[in-house]
Amino acid sequence: MDRRITKSKRALRAALIDLMEERGLDAVSVNDLCARADLNRGTFYNHFRDKEDLLVALEDEVMADLDRFQAQMQDLTVRELMGYRVRKQPLPFLVELFDYLREQGDFLHAVLGPGGDVRFGPRLRDAVCTNLVQSILHERYRNDPSPFVGYYVAFFASAYLGIIQRWIDTGMQESSEEMALIAMRLFFIKPGESIKL
Repeated sequence: MDRRITKSKRALRAALIDLMEERGLDAVSVNDLCARADLNRGTFYNHFRDKEDLLVALEDEVMADLDRFQAQMQDLTVRELMGYRVRKQPLPFLVELFDYLREQGDFLHAVLGPGGDVRFGPRLRDAVCTNLVQSILHERYRNDPSPFVGYYVAFFASAYLGIIQRWIDTGMQESSEEMALIAMRLFFIKPGESIKL
């Protein structure tokens, strides 16, 4: 891609993030984006129809990047998972996932926040969290259509989205390794058990 186009898109991304954090998406106009990015409207409209088109393009990039974790999740076996758990080591792909989420932290903070896009959280939950929970399920339940299994997956997928949101909202202070360990520990914790790592 042409360096000028890359630079323009990077400037628009930064402008959108800043303005969503300051005012919320609904209060942002194309004029605001162009002024903040120091671009003219013609440049904007060469690439995007409107601010929603820009936002969806940025969200789609994140979702496409997250696709690379799907194969790793689907290849995970319960035995492999239990081996990492017993050794108290983080799953490598979870560490990579949190590394990626950290790289996208400014965008995720803005888009998942109160001034962001209410549609993105469910997309993230369904693409990452639901697949993660299904991959951790014992093989005999992975394709089980019974209501309880569906509720179980929905419960934990929403919980994992909550973990990601809390980590982002609190400034991503924990390392990716710590977050991978926390995510695993929370999946296996039993009622009444110690809630220490």
